[in-house]
Amino acid sequence: MNFFQRLKEGLSKTKDKLTKQIDKLLASFRKIDEELFEQLEEILIESDIAIDTVMEIIENLKNSVKINNITDPMDIRYLLKDNLYKILSKKDDNILFALNPKNSNQLNIILVVGVNGTGKTTSIGKLSLMLSQTGKNVMLAAADTFRAAASEQLNEWAKRTNVDIISHKSGADPGAVVYDAIHAAKKRNKDILICDTAGRLHTKSNLMEELKKIRRVITKEAEDAIVETVLVIDASSGQNSMVQARVFNECVHIDGIILTKLDGTAKGGIVVSICNELDIPVKYIGIGEKADDLKPFDAKEFVEALFDI
Repeated sequence: MNFFQRLKEGLSKTKDKLTKQIDKLLASFRKIDEELFEQLEEILIESDIAIDTVMEIIENLKNSVKINNITDPMDIRYLLKDNLYKILSKKDDNILFALNPKNSNQLNIILVVGVNGTGKTTSIGKLSLMLSQTGKNVMLAAADTFRAAASEQLNEWAKRTNVDIISHKSGADPGAVVYDAIHAAKKRNKDILICDTAGRLHTKSNLMEELKKIRRVITKEAEDAIVETVLVIDASSGQNSMVQARVFNECVHIDGIILTKLDGTAKGGIVVSICNELDIPVKYIGIGEKADDLKPFDAKEFVEALFDI
């Protein structure tokens, strides 16, 4: 099964809640009127697209209908599809900094952050495998020292993907782990250093301060490195994802998002809100448990999978 088919399967719950409901709605109307738009608005909101984004989409649809003198309700489907694609593709920097050829001669550091339970450590393992397969020399830093299982899990991924890892004992200072990892990465001529961090609630100010400290260590010890902060979000958390992303972005500035567990949720519409309202690109999506189930986000492929009959 190719990735497009897997993506379609992974988005099946979101599709049931979004596109199938929209198709059913459009088929029930003989003309385009205000009631149609009101019901469409409800479907979009129920699919976890934020209200501001929904209002913007509806306004765009109304304008397109008027300008193009569209009368067939089924044509709304194509207009909506085009609208979603424009929103999801408006950020053209969804490639990891580390994969940009112009950054190939410098150490690239990827700082991975997020709340507990999002699949952060697993995503790092999958990312290290993917980057290694492109020929990159990768190292991991196990800076989640609060949860012993996280370090063990990352060490397992390091063995599995055949990459080096720097870790300290449980309870050690995360900043010290990152410090040692930076110097080891420089000494061993690594291309990419991926730093895991403790899963933290965005409401815990002391843990957010610790993230800032880790970021300061990176700035001081690797001033010539290309640094990228990536937030891992569980797609099933829906609108709460927006709150998480806003707070983390204020704390450490988020360059991109890895969206996990898309295959288990009907809340895939949150991708649209994140791209539109936070102006942060989704860089990778996870649609399963396998090592190769983390893939670069492709707006066209995502929309096609969502609307494919």
